[in-house]
Amino acid sequence: MALSRTQLTVGDTHEQVVVDGLTRTQIVQYAGASGDYNPLHTDEVFATQVAGYPSVFAHGMLTMGLTGHMLTDYVGDGRLVEYGGRFMAQVWPGDTLTARSEVTGFDTRNGSDCVELAVRTVNQSGDEVFRGTAVARIDP
Repeated sequence: MALSRTQLTVGDTHEQVVVDGLTRTQIVQYAGASGDYNPLHTDEVFATQVAGYPSVFAHGMLTMGLTGHMLTDYVGDGRLVEYGGRFMAQVWPGDTLTARSEVTGFDTRNGSDCVELAVRTVNQSGDEVFRGTAVARIDP
């Protein structure tokens, strides 16, 4: 069931844990799904001994995809018309991520009523790892 304009007010929020204890296996599974086998994400020895990181870390697009899952859970499948953002910090194995959206306004796009959302994802320490915006079609 899609959201309607009558159900939403500027300032409304929706929050969801999108991953609880991200695993190395999930990171490697994402590498396989995306085709991005950068060794910073898949090779512990390379990440630590060559690149100097404390561990492998998640692809930014994995974080964005997990955040997008929260959005489609909130607004409904097939409703997003815009979605973008910035990666603010690395996501490490073991991190738990919570994504939050906030209604910032309303608009009409291509004849459809839309809600505008600010999006933010934080780790278990409250550190922001992703920040963005989204626009989704809503029912009148």
